[in-house]
Amino acid sequence: MFLSTYENKLDKKGRVSVPASYRSHLSNLGYNGVICYPSFNNASIEACSQDRVEKISSAIDSLNPFEEKRDFFATSILAESTNLQFDGEGRISLSSKLLKHAKIKNIMLFVGQGQTFQIWEPTAFEKFKAIAKKKANLNRASLKWEKHFNNNEGNNR
Repeated sequence: MFLSTYENKLDKKGRVSVPASYRSHLSNLGYNGVICYPSFNNASIEACSQDRVEKISSAIDSLNPFEEKRDFFATSILAESTNLQFDGEGRISLSSKLLKHAKIKNIMLFVGQGQTFQIWEPTAFEKFKAIAKKKANLNRASLKWEKHFNNNEGNNR
């Protein structure tokens, strides 16, 4: 999984090092790179593995081919996606289009989201995080916890 938050900056050639734990997770999945696209929810860059994009593509394909929503999702995600391969140092080159979308100048945060991660401009992320914490607190009852434990859990008292 992609967990935690890491700060990195662009080097002189416009490359950024992807956190080692993120690269390791992608490597364990069999990938030497990451798929990135501009978030349509936030001023951030969405990043995920190839198999995750394939699942998104399948979900889009399941929509009626003549429905507007299908084109909206395909254009917003698939048409904007870029497959970025890691160089020998574990760096990627984010396009100026992606950097502009996220308003990233030099420093960026890699923010774990479980099966995906996001890349943010630090100040924008801090503002988003404050709102997210408030909304998560307000909506905490909607997060369902299913029991995936063995039946002895309650007997260990």
